[in-house]
Amino acid sequence: MKARHITAVLAPMLLIACSSNQDTSKLTVLLKDAPANLSAAVVTISEIDLVGSDGPIVLSTTAVTTNLLTLANDTATLVKDAVIPSGTYSQLRFVITGGYVEVPQAGGGSVIYASSPTYEGLPEGATVGGTLQMPSYAQSGLKVDLGGLSVGTGAKVVLVDFDVAQSFGQQAGGSGMWVMHPVCTATEVELTGTLNVSLRLGTGVTLPASSTLAGVSAVLTGSGVSPKTLPLADAGGGTFSASFVYLVPGDYTLDFDASGVVSTFTTSPGVPANVTVTSGQATSAAFTVTAAH
Repeated sequence: MKARHITAVLAPMLLIACSSNQDTSKLTVLLKDAPANLSAAVVTISEIDLVGSDGPIVLSTTAVTTNLLTLANDTATLVKDAVIPSGTYSQLRFVITGGYVEVPQAGGGSVIYASSPTYEGLPEGATVGGTLQMPSYAQSGLKVDLGGLSVGTGAKVVLVDFDVAQSFGQQAGGSGMWVMHPVCTATEVELTGTLNVSLRLGTGVTLPASSTLAGVSAVLTGSGVSPKTLPLADAGGGTFSASFVYLVPGDYTLDFDASGVVSTFTTSPGVPANVTVTSGQATSAAFTVTAAH
């Protein structure tokens, strides 16, 4: 299974959202498929739910009609930036309200088998030659086992692989109907991380009258990421902090902008500083102001 790097797929989700809520996370659901010997395999997904211990959460009610065969070397974003509570989730549920397959014939041409002759996903002018049975997927939905997907304070991304080659087959007997019996697996692509930055004045260091470290901003840069700036907020006890959340794991450079407070500014450890964000973890970077003029 190809797992495309999520920076491209999730933008702007992974452009470092600036939320400090540690009880929610963001989930994106991508769909891909394995190749199959069909000319087309189209489905309409009308609702996507995430099922956890507290019941289902509706992620999307926006209908998406996609030809699964085009996803053999690509992905489709079904859910982007859905905010969900942190916790453990057991299933994704897809409500599939229609579909069709186009089956090549040995003597040439092809036959379309559709869930309904009036299925709105059919090509214009298409002739339906048979029925595609989709038992109960419009009511109970197609359930994809997540195996206990643990969602923490970072963003979790799930890549769902819809195996077309195994998911559609001709019904036994002489009816000629085709049946959809989906075979799907879910794979975690990547879990993002959080960087918590703190700054405090060192012993004997003062700022100009009426100024505080709240006038200082933390600036984060990284390869392929636009610089992100967050103002420091009073965290109490003389410490000022900022949290960069939903960061793609990797190496970043952290600096401070104190131009609105002082002319010169030094810290320990020194800045710019290299920081590494780990998948699924909160990384802390603490600094002390050693001189300010």
